[in-house]
Amino acid sequence: MKPENRIENSCKISLAASLATREQVCAEIDPTHLHDQVIKRAATQRATRDEAQRRPSAAKTWLKAVALTSRIETEPHRLFADVVEEWAQRQPGRPALLSDGQSFTYEELATRINRYARWALSLGIRTGTTVCLLMPNQPDYLASWLGISRVGGTVALINTRLIGRSLAHCINVARPDHIVLAADCVNVFETARPHLDCVPQIWSLGGGAGADLDEALDAADTRPLSTAERGDVTIDGRALLIYTSGTTGLPKAANVSHRRILSWGGWFAGLTDASVDDRLYDCLPLHHSVGGVVAPCSMLCAGGSVVIAEKFSAGSFWSDIVRFDCTVFQYIGELCRYLLKAPTSGQEAGHALRMAVGNGLRGDIWEAFAERFAIPQILEFYAATEGNFSLFNVEGKPGTIGRIPSWLAHRFPASIVKIDADSGRPLRGDDGRCIACASREAGEAIGRIGTAGRGGGPFEGYTESAESEKKILRDVFAEGDAWFRTGDLMLRDKEGYFHFVDRVGDTFRWKGENVATSEVNDAIRDCRGVVDASTYGVAVPGEDGRAGMTALVVDQDFDFGFFTEHLSHRLPVYAHPVFVRFCGALEATETFKQKKQQLIREGFAPSVVSDPLFLRDPAAGDYRPIDESVYACIVEGGFRF
Repeated sequence: MKPENRIENSCKISLAASLATREQVCAEIDPTHLHDQVIKRAATQRATRDEAQRRPSAAKTWLKAVALTSRIETEPHRLFADVVEEWAQRQPGRPALLSDGQSFTYEELATRINRYARWALSLGIRTGTTVCLLMPNQPDYLASWLGISRVGGTVALINTRLIGRSLAHCINVARPDHIVLAADCVNVFETARPHLDCVPQIWSLGGGAGADLDEALDAADTRPLSTAERGDVTIDGRALLIYTSGTTGLPKAANVSHRRILSWGGWFAGLTDASVDDRLYDCLPLHHSVGGVVAPCSMLCAGGSVVIAEKFSAGSFWSDIVRFDCTVFQYIGELCRYLLKAPTSGQEAGHALRMAVGNGLRGDIWEAFAERFAIPQILEFYAATEGNFSLFNVEGKPGTIGRIPSWLAHRFPASIVKIDADSGRPLRGDDGRCIACASREAGEAIGRIGTAGRGGGPFEGYTESAESEKKILRDVFAEGDAWFRTGDLMLRDKEGYFHFVDRVGDTFRWKGENVATSEVNDAIRDCRGVVDASTYGVAVPGEDGRAGMTALVVDQDFDFGFFTEHLSHRLPVYAHPVFVRFCGALEATETFKQKKQQLIREGFAPSVVSDPLFLRDPAAGDYRPIDESVYACIVEGGFRF
């Protein structure tokens, strides 16, 4: 029997058992009866699972992932919406997407997808048409893009935390024909309207602005789409635009094909050993690739359920996990650190979790996190929205982001090459080729771009071809080869595990977001009293990523109150500089590129920097001077950023 058939038969057995044992979620979710009954049930389930020791070998999960993705190429017209429909036929009443405000069974999700698809068809949305989606986390988010993309439309997933020019930029680069706008996002959209190249047709969900989409969806047919309605949409077609800041400049829109969505769903369903009995807790933004595609599609691929939280909250995290009876949750590193810093909760020990899956969990808190919250397995991975390879730490080795098994290395070739620390450009030898790093030597991670007759993952690029070309490194190890530049510094140990070191270039990561220094600089330089500015990321003891710091040259018109107010209209909060340094002048190269390395090395220590230094008070939002006592407080973890 083929591996994929064995897996399918196994899923059928699990499905039959779970249909007999699990109640409808709506009957389970009753906050007034949480504490005793739910915790007892969770503890019983966990004890049973521990007794059975349900943790497959790494080899088994890799094989399962391969099996689940093997049919993608053989069925080019099968999209992810079809995966949902197949499960809806087999288990119509099982919960698919759950939340406090809205929930869909598999049958309801399938019919909702069909409504969106027929609404799109009624407007002539087909291949080549783009729809921007501006909506907070809720189950309808997935139904909308699955339906619109099913008939050929491309859906641009817009970050709901952006405002003004940044938001307008993301809409402009998508060149949309329509915008789906949730009522909660009307006000933020209005900050972008004056900066739009043109205002497309606006469709309102829940009222507020534009045409009534709720009414149009209610009138749409819910039956499965006919062959004619589906059209010639294949896995090669572009389904989504997902934004990433890249290494420089404003956010770039990365192309995401139907093939990529199916691949993400299948790989993660296999490597997490997902089943119909699983419920995954997703409190990450749905406009990001991990929170919006990887997390939900992995569970939906396996016939499991996804619990969607509006946002992450350390205070309600464990009560949600217990209340919804979750078995898996998706994390980013900062989320784990926030949970560790939170006061002890009685519910954190009464959960039924079997796994946490995500990226960015620091090695120094890995074991403490797993031990305090009794997480049986942690699956750390590395991936990028536009990247062409991924790494998975299936074995759970603390502090590493994964490796590629030797038997899959020909399919996903990855390497680490030496780079110049100041310029960020790869170093080349006398033969003109790049230089591979030795074991434990840091360099930029790259992945070979596949071509006919040569292994490697595809690079689908961005909407702007010039931006795509910047991410391609050519003639790396042989004439004519091409590799994708991750922009990440990594090293590889003797066992083949990759370790994340830092970002290459100007972009730094803070609060789970990539912050482009050029965008921050542009906003700051527009502020009254600012003569010049240089923005960069600095390490803060005990914090993940790097905090934004700006060196300013100012005149007599500068005022911190105005500065703070100005940035509130130009940048999301996570992009506001945490630290400010006043300088007499800023150094630049002969080509007018700012020299930042010295500024980065000096950081914000008053014993090192003689210039005036300031800290953005996390509670008040204003800036206060940094002296030795304030600096000591920062280093000792006295501020919650």
